Amino acid sequence: MATGLTAGHNEQLELFELVSPCIGICQSDARGYCLGCLRSRQERFDWHKMDNSQRQEVLRLCRDRARRKRHATLSKPSSRPEQLTLTALDEPQAPAPQEP
Repeated sequence: MATGLTAGHNEQLELFELVSPCIGICQSDARGYCLGCLRSRQERFDWHKMDNSQRQEVLRLCRDRARRKRHATLSKPSSRPEQLTLTALDEPQAPAPQEP
């Protein structure tokens, strides 16, 4: 029993143009990726020339970059020094020995 659909119809149709993921933080990190949307410089420049399939690929890459960045942040030991406790100050101090 044929349904009349080809294999290409199993994919979701794109009815709307994909909008830019820019969030207005347009600064690059040391590797050249935007701190806001995580696109490369070339991906930002070419966004308006891309079709939806190319844009979907860029968005996938950005999600992967965000995942790697979160993982690196979570696995990196805290750069903040350990909190010092004041319990030693609360304990009575033994008098210092006097010299004869």
